Amino acid sequence: MPSPSSAPATPKRRFYLRWPFGLAVAAVIGYGVAVAMHWDDRGALWLKESFESTAERSESVWLPDYQVDIDAKPLPGMDDDEASDLAFNPHTRTLFAVMGKNPILVELSLEGDVLRKIPLNGWNNPEGVAVLEDGYLAITDERLHDLTVVKVDAQTSALNHADFQSHDLGPSVKSNKGFEAIAWDPLRQRLVIGEERPPKLYTWNTDGRSPLKGQKQPLPSEELDLRNLSALGVDPRTGHLLVLSADSNMLLELDEQGQQVSFMTLLGGFNGLEDTIPRAEGVAMDDKGNLYMVSEPALFYRFRKN
Repeated sequence: MPSPSSAPATPKRRFYLRWPFGLAVAAVIGYGVAVAMHWDDRGALWLKESFESTAERSESVWLPDYQVDIDAKPLPGMDDDEASDLAFNPHTRTLFAVMGKNPILVELSLEGDVLRKIPLNGWNNPEGVAVLEDGYLAITDERLHDLTVVKVDAQTSALNHADFQSHDLGPSVKSNKGFEAIAWDPLRQRLVIGEERPPKLYTWNTDGRSPLKGQKQPLPSEELDLRNLSALGVDPRTGHLLVLSADSNMLLELDEQGQQVSFMTLLGGFNGLEDTIPRAEGVAMDDKGNLYMVSEPALFYRFRKN
């Protein structure tokens, strides 16, 4: 019987033979995750941000300067409703949010307090809301593939889909990943509409008061290197577009030419966030530059610029 000292060290050799292969696999997986999350693109944008002048930053939203001051405030009684989008109303200085699972339009204060709930009768899965002019709101429904312009005032207690003209948005590439986002661009007198996956942008010209005419038109979307598109917002001061992606945990700023300007990650530890925003589904900016978000299931966030 051989002594312990003469036993072969095969297991140890096998370990060292396999370790480089394990490193290679880990590297391939890491690279795949980085590409899927667009970390390479974010790194390039972060580098570009570092060279922007003070003047250039002042002419944009400049998302890196924002810090959360209301962090994950629950919207009471709406855990089962799934917050889907958010829009600022400059006339009432309130916010309107849509709930997708149980169709409701909710009016909120700028502190995230619920002021009223308006049932959306006849909607299937409302995912986007935009405040237009003179009390008009535009609502997109992902399953119905339509856009409906409604009128809301202080006395509105319910809305019926059949009472308003709806506009067919047409089929999407993926039926369950359709037209999810919408924002009103007052400077250019147009609606901006977003398709969730693959992310694409469209516009629809309107004065925000009259019924919509014509059809939506494609907008260049090459800069949307995001995993999905959850919501859109427009800065009413600069006209820059805010593009929210829940899957990428990212808010992206695009200028009037559609070029990337700045970004903000929605992970815990960044921009003052204690925890990662679970699933960011709505974004809005007011006329003073304050930034608002809602996340599934029913959480409210506010960010202010330093």
